[in-house]
Amino acid sequence: MKPLDDITVIEVDNWMAAPSCGAILADMGATVIKVEPLAGDPMRSMQRPAKLPDKLKSYDFQFDVDNRGKKSVAIDISNKDGAAVLHRLVADADVFLCNLLVERQERFDMDPATLLGLNPRLVHATFTGYGTTGPEAWRPGYDVTAFFGRSGLYDAMREGEDGDVPMARPAQGDHTAGLALYGAIVSALRLVERSGEGQVVESSLYETAVWTQATDYSVTAVDKAPLRQRGRRNQIIATANRYPCGDGKWVVFNMPNDSAWPHFARTIGCESALDDERFVDLRSRFKNMPALVDIVDQALAARSRDEWGPIFDNAKLIWGPVLALHEVVVDPQAIALGLFPTITSPEIGDYRTVANPMKFRTADVGPQGPHPKIGEHTRSILGEAGLSATEIDGLIGNGIVGELVPEA
Repeated sequence: MKPLDDITVIEVDNWMAAPSCGAILADMGATVIKVEPLAGDPMRSMQRPAKLPDKLKSYDFQFDVDNRGKKSVAIDISNKDGAAVLHRLVADADVFLCNLLVERQERFDMDPATLLGLNPRLVHATFTGYGTTGPEAWRPGYDVTAFFGRSGLYDAMREGEDGDVPMARPAQGDHTAGLALYGAIVSALRLVERSGEGQVVESSLYETAVWTQATDYSVTAVDKAPLRQRGRRNQIIATANRYPCGDGKWVVFNMPNDSAWPHFARTIGCESALDDERFVDLRSRFKNMPALVDIVDQALAARSRDEWGPIFDNAKLIWGPVLALHEVVVDPQAIALGLFPTITSPEIGDYRTVANPMKFRTADVGPQGPHPKIGEHTRSILGEAGLSATEIDGLIGNGIVGELVPEA
């Protein structure tokens, strides 16, 4: 049993944010039909080449993670006949998911009023960079611009006022915002179930990013005071900071109660700092934090990160290793949680993907299969929508829809 195995989603989007929402819907059992332009989603074939044998090197793992388990139909929706085909699909769907700005929705007759007129029980879900209202609703946005830049997140992450703006990893904001839109869609489906009336929902990169910083904004929204960026040598307490170890790998501590300082100092061999007049109380330690950080750095340089780990655990310190991505994929805790489940592809066999962060004890959820090729399901989906083989051939011949051409 899957939570959404009776739900059909028509998805008109590209890149990663909205598609990642569709991937989670597919993980939960929904039939997700991805409507692509005849040339396909531009995200296809944009991944870095995998460091694997030739058979696997060219497989599009990055596109796969956001499009696994879906079906692909290729339609030129800018053509009125193509739009009519899309409308036939929407008429029998439960959810319409897109990342089109309002102007484009209206231009292509995919706005809420048009589609709810065709299907009064539809959930119409829109994902954008900055929302659908306001003076900048017109602005396209990627996660680096809308999620990290405009939301204040990049600035808050700087190491001090003069520190460089950091660079986010690919699609980190996209995948976070995709979870937000997923929550809106399943909540809307519940409302439709209860009321019988269609719903219009949306989310955006900008809004989701602000919510991820709600702890900061809970105060800043009230006092409007600028945030003080704190570098590592200007933290408030030494036991809530990050430090390098002897092998150059890092650890992070989060013991925000200053009473942990004496035990922390003894654990890492900094007993002398307990008698140093520069560090006798919280205020003096804060005043002399640059010197104290140097002392902790020197103490931790005595062992590697992984040698320190059991010592920190035995002392019951609250800490974590700063793992590299290639370490996480073999981390025993990640493996125990099933963070990297296996998909079987008829093209390349078994490979690992990334799990969405929701677990069910009994429901059969998770990746349902690999991503589709462009137009792989065009004929079958349009046939199920009531189009005859002759009609489908005509649409293909006129360049309105496309289908996957088998390799010779």
